[in-house]
Amino acid sequence: MNSNGLPPKQGLYDPQFERDACGVGFIVHQKGQKSHEIVEQALTMLVNLEHRGACGAETNTGDGAGILMQIPHKFLQKVAADFPLPEPGHYGVGAIFTSPDPLVRQESRRLFEQIAAEEGQAVLGWRDVPTDNASLGETAKASEPFMQQVFIARNPQLADDLAFERKLYIIRKRSHQPFGPPLTPTGIRPASPAAPWFIRAC
Repeated sequence: MNSNGLPPKQGLYDPQFERDACGVGFIVHQKGQKSHEIVEQALTMLVNLEHRGACGAETNTGDGAGILMQIPHKFLQKVAADFPLPEPGHYGVGAIFTSPDPLVRQESRRLFEQIAAEEGQAVLGWRDVPTDNASLGETAKASEPFMQQVFIARNPQLADDLAFERKLYIIRKRSHQPFGPPLTPTGIRPASPAAPWFIRAC
């Protein structure tokens, strides 16, 4: 043990990368194989973490928790049936928390699509994410956002995967910038403080 109480550097572990975090766990396949079993194991781990985000006075109101995983292309093909998805590597998907007000949401979408177009990318479509708020406290329900996914086609002129990742990053950052009243920013909010609403290439 070091004087700070951390184990010494060994294998993949290095104490210099230690950070405080609330209930974090990792389940992976060392060779990157995708499986539903890994998702089930991650959900089991999540349920068993006693502290999965800051809690308020209501025990059923808190910051929330979830899992981060590779983009499930086959699943998304099924649930985003209103529009065809390109092959993996040729689109990105973003998780967006936006306004429950349909008019604000419609304008938010328009502004987001404008930003994507200005960055040379095209929005393929939007998906409303099914949710179940039955277990949420009243405080959480009062500020509950509307959850959506946005699908963005990769411009074929982009040189490589990293160029597409950079474009998605710029689109994400620009969508958080103010547009002036009454939409400041676009009505799109980060999914979590630790990982601002993801938008990733598939």
